[in-house]
Amino acid sequence: MSGFTCKNLSPDEVHTVYPLVREVVPNLDLRTWARIARRACNPKRAGQGGIRVVLRHPRPLPCGLFLYRREHDLAHGPILIAEHMVAIDVLDPESVMTALVSELDALAERLGCVAIRTMVLGQASLAASGLYAAGHRPEGATLWKPIEETAPKHKASA
Repeated sequence: MSGFTCKNLSPDEVHTVYPLVREVVPNLDLRTWARIARRACNPKRAGQGGIRVVLRHPRPLPCGLFLYRREHDLAHGPILIAEHMVAIDVLDPESVMTALVSELDALAERLGCVAIRTMVLGQASLAASGLYAAGHRPEGATLWKPIEETAPKHKASA
């Protein structure tokens, strides 16, 4: 992972990665991101979850990230769950993705996880191809059904 540094994002840095997050969640507004990210970045919970950021030397700005959390899976035991992975670099995004995948493996080992479950939206994304190249395989299927409001909400009577 030469030329890269990985670290947990601190709560006071959440605004610096907002442009990266918008690449994977385009409709996310800054206020919502700041609220979610500050909660996820709590340094006291770094062993249970957070946001890992990749920086390329000598540039000080983040070029990749993923959100993570450690959970106990009924079938496997302790696992690392990673989602919203993004790697951006004008000249070489694949090397940023490689750094993210290496950090994912190292983080899982540090947290005592037996497996990594990654959530990637879009089959043709750089994240999906980078993870596949690193040995990640489909475990099942994630299905999505938005719940549309079809009936007016009823107010609770007083």
